[in-house]
Amino acid sequence: MRGAHGDEPERNDEPDRDDRTDRPGAPGGASDAGDAGGAGDAGARGTVAGGGVGGEPGAPRIPLPRASVEDTGRALPDAVPGDPLTLEHHVLTSLLGAWALAACSAEEAAAVEAHIGECEPCADEALRLRDAVALLQRPESLDLDPALRTRVLEGCLERRPPRIPVPEWATPYDAETARLDALLQDIGDAEWHAPVRLRWFEADGAASRRTTVAGVIAHLLTVDGLVAVALGLADPLGDIAAPTSAPAGRTEAYWRASHFPPTRAVRAPWREQSHSIVRTVSFTGDSGGMPVSYGDFELPLHDAMLDRAFECWVHAEDIAEAVDYPYEPPSARHLNRMIDLAARMLPGALAERRRAGLAAPGARPHLVAAGEPGRSLRLEIEGSGGGEWLIPLDSPGALGSADHEVAHVALDGVEFCRLAAGHVPPAEAAAGQVGDREAIRDVLFAAAGLSRM
Repeated sequence: MRGAHGDEPERNDEPDRDDRTDRPGAPGGASDAGDAGGAGDAGARGTVAGGGVGGEPGAPRIPLPRASVEDTGRALPDAVPGDPLTLEHHVLTSLLGAWALAACSAEEAAAVEAHIGECEPCADEALRLRDAVALLQRPESLDLDPALRTRVLEGCLERRPPRIPVPEWATPYDAETARLDALLQDIGDAEWHAPVRLRWFEADGAASRRTTVAGVIAHLLTVDGLVAVALGLADPLGDIAAPTSAPAGRTEAYWRASHFPPTRAVRAPWREQSHSIVRTVSFTGDSGGMPVSYGDFELPLHDAMLDRAFECWVHAEDIAEAVDYPYEPPSARHLNRMIDLAARMLPGALAERRRAGLAAPGARPHLVAAGEPGRSLRLEIEGSGGGEWLIPLDSPGALGSADHEVAHVALDGVEFCRLAAGHVPPAEAAAGQVGDREAIRDVLFAAAGLSRM
């Protein structure tokens, strides 16, 4: 018949063509037996019309392609293994570094592994290189970068500025409550009852209180309530009478009034209160000078918000440690604000220690009027959120002065915050110290004394 090759005669030595002629109804079958082209055309027309010559009705004019091996369900033939790669000793030695980095081909890796199983010096070198590779990049936390939320919000607010923006001094609290809420969302019901030990420093000694994850959130709820009350919001204690308005007294009263230990149900009122606080301070303007009472002392609103952000981070770390959850420090900008608050509170804490008889005036006190430079300690904070602060030693009203510097202390930023939280004893604080040892000791103990339950 006339096919794809026109009048070219068929080659009888092609087995595939012969096989096709044996099938009933296939083109080139019975109609190809003769030499007449008309007969072949008739056979083709007969196939299209509904019946091939000697075939079934509806048989295709052109045969379907034969199925591949995969389509038949038959197993693929086994791969023919190649000869193992044979390399000289010095070549295999040069491949050890690439092998440790997993940068070899499969054949090279197999050759190296076979070689180090027989060559002890190369095996030792391979082990050293593999250990070195593990040190090239430390394992990263699975938690999100603390600065990610700030960057995303800044990008969004640049495109569409808020009608009523959150004050800059309130953003650390907003960020830390959001991070803690994300942690709480990830933990299961049973983990809300995981034991947590709250730690702080009191009267130059370590103090602690045992509670649960839910108990920690109840503690944050009641102490954040001090800010809420100052802003005119509802007090989370409600009708519960606290013996004092200090944070510890409010917390103990809330715990005692609970008929059952706090559960994950405490998360909703805590988060709603934090949202209400951020929403309300946005209407106060940029001053933040409204006083917030902590019972035995007061802080202006902008400092109270930093204090609550600091406590939120510290207790979030307590919770994360209890439930084995990765948790990173705050962003550098927020951490710097928290450190600055602690540094500004140190002169007052030093004066309190002297009034309590826990510290004596310096051997050569530099008595000056308020607002004048006095004897000072240089506090150098290294790492994320770091900086330098001159701490007046003899009077809260004095000014720190480099001309009257008597001591210099260097601390890592996160380490200093843990010292101020009462999580690191002053005697064990990893600090570089130069100058008046008594002044250094007083400042470190005063920093730990800033902590509370």
